[in-house]
Amino acid sequence: MGIKPEIAERISKLEEKFKNSGQDMGSYLDGLLYDRYLSYWDYVNLDTLLSLQKTNTHFPDEKIFITYHQITELYFKLIIHEQKQIIENEDLTASFFIEKLDRLNRYFRILIDSFDVMIKGMDREQFLKFRMALLPASGFQSAQFRMIEIYATPLEHLVHHDTRKNFSEENSLQELFEQVYWKRGGIDLKTGEKTLTLRQFEKRYTPRFMRIAKEVKDTTMFHKYEQLPLSEKQNKNLIRALRRFDVSVNVNWLLMHIGAAYRHLNSEKETIAATGGTNWKKFLPPGFQKISFFPNLWSKEEFNDWGKQWVNHMFNSENQKK
Repeated sequence: MGIKPEIAERISKLEEKFKNSGQDMGSYLDGLLYDRYLSYWDYVNLDTLLSLQKTNTHFPDEKIFITYHQITELYFKLIIHEQKQIIENEDLTASFFIEKLDRLNRYFRILIDSFDVMIKGMDREQFLKFRMALLPASGFQSAQFRMIEIYATPLEHLVHHDTRKNFSEENSLQELFEQVYWKRGGIDLKTGEKTLTLRQFEKRYTPRFMRIAKEVKDTTMFHKYEQLPLSEKQNKNLIRALRRFDVSVNVNWLLMHIGAAYRHLNSEKETIAATGGTNWKKFLPPGFQKISFFPNLWSKEEFNDWGKQWVNHMFNSENQKK
């Protein structure tokens, strides 16, 4: 039986592809012949993946805690994957930007919607016990989340709100990095010194953060938007998608964490410190940090009310209980 024309055409294309590889096409065909069929469990490394949820205590709900955090980090990986495609695109258009932003917003929507797992899906008494076996580890140490911030906007936008007016792009990256808002969350409330949580984090990741900051100094998502032609910058769908991304990361994601903290760490008698030793009531509320990746897309009134309504509701509810 002769070879079908469409098969012969594919073989010709394969010969062209492999002719400069140092091996003839017959060797590659032998590889296909001897290769075993791919299975789903091998493709996703299922056995390895399911072996990574190693808990530190006997409390059943710790399995939920570690699994959800690992899922979150996988979504962060996808988010960074999309951010890099925006940053590395030398012929960026509004349509391509919107396509990637839709993916970014979808990932964060999934994360935000699923955070009920942390708020209502764990037994509070179990959490308050098994968390003590995790010290000084903290979600504060999520390097990928910090990378998302660095890829999204210049460091001067991440300087703490209290001192931001004193810094600009004229400052060195090192000076700006020393003033990023989240570092204050790693200061011991009693001594004023850096917590072990922050010291570990800085030692492990500062070189990588600085390397990324240098790589994207003029090519963050903020810069890529600013560099678009005026007609592209005025695309209403693009502006809407950028604003949604800003709110998802810098307001809604933080508010979900506050919801979890209120359920598990708040009490009438005292505020239980987070595992990193921070006072989450002062660190988490977005209205206190006022971080925006695209501050030029918001009015002064909108920025003044950054996450304010939800936080006021929570604090008013707390005061009414007293």
